[in-house]
Amino acid sequence: MRHRKAGVKLNRTTSHRQAMFRNMVTSLLKHERIRTTDVKAKELRRWADKIITLAKRGDLHARRQVLAIVREKDVAHKLFAEAQERFGNINGGYTRIVKIGLRAGDAAPISLVELISLTEKTPKGKKKAKGEDKKKAELPKPAVAAPAATAPAAADVTDPAPSAKTSPSPEPQATASEDAPAPDEAAVSETPSEVDSEVSKKE
Repeated sequence: MRHRKAGVKLNRTTSHRQAMFRNMVTSLLKHERIRTTDVKAKELRRWADKIITLAKRGDLHARRQVLAIVREKDVAHKLFAEAQERFGNINGGYTRIVKIGLRAGDAAPISLVELISLTEKTPKGKKKAKGEDKKKAELPKPAVAAPAATAPAAADVTDPAPSAKTSPSPEPQATASEDAPAPDEAAVSETPSEVDSEVSKKE
């Protein structure tokens, strides 16, 4: 029975398996994301979380423990320099696993393993504070909406468009058309009188 035997064997010997995960952890910390199978990704997350926890501790003994696993010294030194600033406020969960699909050759399920940043994951206390802020923000919404409704009314009063509608231009044209027939009627009324006068003169 495999009591207290954590981890998967992956059909490999102990030395082969440890060497493989040491290389994978080094590549993950160097490039911040790698692609591998789902089973290896889940096991790689255990190795990465342990190393990042040691880097957050930051003492000499933790540095020596990390250098016993990570292959490249530059990657280890960079991790110790940025670990406290990048992962200081979160405990665990430093990696994300995203399933991509199946591998073309043998149809093995492939996943993307990547490191997360501090802005993507916030502590639980801040989530409660954000929820309270949302509740407080929802209360004054009706008071803010009332002035917004009165603002368009004031804009309509000052808008010059209604003044143009109240004083249409067709009125002068209508007066001109009314005055135009008047001279014609006068001319018609004068013409018979002139004819009568001329007839009386001839007689």
